Amino acid sequence: MSIAHGVRKAAVIGAGQMGLGIAFVSAVHAKVPVLLYDKSPAQIKSGLGLMDKILAKDVSKGKLTSEAAKEARDRVTVVDELKHFQGADLVIEAVAENFAVKEAIFRTLSSELSPTTILASNTSSISLTKIAASTIPQGKTANDPEGKASASRVVGLHFFNPVPVMKLVELIAATQTSQETLERARAYAIACGKEVTYSKDVPGFVANGLLMPFINEAIMMLERGVATREDIDKTLKLGMNHPMGPLQLADFIGLDTCLAIQQTIYHGTGDSKYRPSVLLERMVDAQWYGKKSGKGFYEYSKE
Repeated sequence: MSIAHGVRKAAVIGAGQMGLGIAFVSAVHAKVPVLLYDKSPAQIKSGLGLMDKILAKDVSKGKLTSEAAKEARDRVTVVDELKHFQGADLVIEAVAENFAVKEAIFRTLSSELSPTTILASNTSSISLTKIAASTIPQGKTANDPEGKASASRVVGLHFFNPVPVMKLVELIAATQTSQETLERARAYAIACGKEVTYSKDVPGFVANGLLMPFINEAIMMLERGVATREDIDKTLKLGMNHPMGPLQLADFIGLDTCLAIQQTIYHGTGDSKYRPSVLLERMVDAQWYGKKSGKGFYEYSKE
């Protein structure tokens, strides 16, 4: 028998594309109040503007009534400190793909919030087991009841970009995750209108364990001069029926994000076949991040 998610109030950390998208599906589909936090007021303003734009578009297409759109928007409340997440039954972290940043956030959450609050990460590659270990209270061990309980409520909920459109959530259990946490997280993802797949806690999980080496190999082909960027992308679009080529896709994901994930897989496995392309590293050094910066493998006009 499936478990109900039991989330009466959710919270999201990060108002970028991913965090905002998670807040959107939580408010529109799961229909729960959502607390939204980002350390950048400008990012909050930009994120809420994007949400208003998506809601207006859905109303114009008949996907939502104007009343339902207003109700969804009213469910989202901005807070200026993580301690204001008190009362949330589920917190989903959606910040940069950097373990040190996530570790600090989860340590803070575990000390500030109720021990029954589920702590989820939207990480696309970082070990959930390491993240869960960071929640163990100071002075406690993984074998203490308090340490076990804290780590057992950590889970991976990997949404895909753009969240309002993409149908999948990848569910990842840390070594410490309890079965109840896993089942409640799954039920919540379904309530958000998503289908769910499971992955073990390995570098990159299923999605990026396959996708990022594929993108990295395409970049290495470009680096070696095997073909032009256009011909590499056209080969995959027309020959394999992919919606977009790997280089264009990398630009849309963000080259800095691609590099961070590839480095996580490389260091996590120790396998040289996952070594990041030197060209990818240099482009990130140049701050050519792709679509979001206006330049990557292709050029983009900044709207």
